Amino acid sequence: MRAVIQNSVGGPDVLATAEQPDPTPKAGEVLVRVKAAGINPVDGAVRAGHYKLLGEPPFILGWDISGTVEALGAGVSGFQIGDEVFGMPRFPKQAAAYAELAAVPADEIAPKPSGADHIHAGALPLAGLTAWQGLVRHGGLKSGQRVLIHAAAGGVGHLAVQIAKAHGAYVIATTSPQKLDFARSLGADEVLDYTKGDFADKLRDIDLVLETVGGDHAEHSLKVLKRGGVLVSLLNVSDATKTQAKAQGVRVERMSVVPDREGLLKLGQLIDAKKLAVHVAKSFPLEQAGAAHAFLATKPIGKVVLTA
Repeated sequence: MRAVIQNSVGGPDVLATAEQPDPTPKAGEVLVRVKAAGINPVDGAVRAGHYKLLGEPPFILGWDISGTVEALGAGVSGFQIGDEVFGMPRFPKQAAAYAELAAVPADEIAPKPSGADHIHAGALPLAGLTAWQGLVRHGGLKSGQRVLIHAAAGGVGHLAVQIAKAHGAYVIATTSPQKLDFARSLGADEVLDYTKGDFADKLRDIDLVLETVGGDHAEHSLKVLKRGGVLVSLLNVSDATKTQAKAQGVRVERMSVVPDREGLLKLGQLIDAKKLAVHVAKSFPLEQAGAAHAFLATKPIGKVVLTA
């Protein structure tokens, strides 16, 4: 099979296409012929050596997949050869999604939603599960709540806005000036340009914040949360911020996304109900993985995808 392999850490140019042995599904695994593989910021961090999830190279990046079932390992039920599936298998271990074939745990994938093609389904799992788990599992999202979502035009953010709206929340989104209209198009009730003053000076009585940016965003987000509110952060939160949160009666949740078949099914239901749509900025063939990573670094609206 063709796969994108890297033999050293570094810039996008370390990604190269090479022939690799076809994987064989073990017991409990499914062999998927990959049609599309989403690219996420974590991929770039691992590639560059900033985040050593996969140890030292060589390795094959990628976790998001959408494709068709090619073969079944021993003991697998519920899937048939030819089924269309998607998922985020094995995270944070190697899933090797940047390839024509991937052997993945059967319980970490789900039927592809009929309302999305492979490119859009392949863009969904990691960002979508991050948004879903952050808002629903960690944040306890409920109808009628006031929810603040930072970086609302990004991969996670644009899905989080839609998930929160689908749950009946009042959504406030922050983004850059050139992405304001896109954030509005997602259904956000209020959109703030983060370059025009501190959002904490403009907001109060927020029930739930999804923090994806870092820096002082967690600290400033505490200022807008009501007592009993929740700050869900994808990044580390300082001890000082945690202490302040406790004093304010605010709960802080530091989360990392995990494989989640139930979450995939929920996302698929929202897709098919036309309550959730994945915005794909651009797709690239496997051979252009380096160019795809370079493009993602420009922070486009939505997601970037590889096609096999």
